[in-house]
Amino acid sequence: MAVSSAAPAAGGCPLEARPAPGATKSAFVTVGTTCFDELIAAVSAAPCLRVLRGLGYGRLVLQIGRGTRAPRPVRAPDFALEVFRFKDSLAEDLRQADLVISHAGAGSCLETLGEGKPLVVVINETLMDNHQLELARQLRRDGHLVYCTCSTLAETLQSVDLSLLKPFPPGRPEKFAAFLDDVLGLE
Repeated sequence: MAVSSAAPAAGGCPLEARPAPGATKSAFVTVGTTCFDELIAAVSAAPCLRVLRGLGYGRLVLQIGRGTRAPRPVRAPDFALEVFRFKDSLAEDLRQADLVISHAGAGSCLETLGEGKPLVVVINETLMDNHQLELARQLRRDGHLVYCTCSTLAETLQSVDLSLLKPFPPGRPEKFAAFLDDVLGLE
């Protein structure tokens, strides 16, 4: 796990974005193994930080992957901004989060939904043949997540009612195992 100590890019974490005293909720942002600097820039910009603060978030954890944008970590009595590139597992970060903001990678989406966490997916509009958009659209149609773009992230966070999201059904690995047993003639 590498914790970034790089200087903030273009303004870093604005001081006016500190949450109200007593804010205890935690938001986790993940870009997976990719570079998605636009998401990191959007979520660490003043408009998003103000919205998160207004919603009671006092902790923001950014997993920046291969990105070049690394906001400076902040520790204050009423606000924490943590930044890291990679970890062996994001399971603990997901468990601690009250909200997950993620790129639209299948692994990140399914792991987050499997943990039962509210998920806002941010579409990377710079990708050619954006298959991630297809996944986000289907999961939104099914009521499991909300998706937006970097330019609409603050507005989406402000307006969405996360309590309306439907739980993602748990996997049923025993069915897959039975299918494999049948196909392979093991049982």
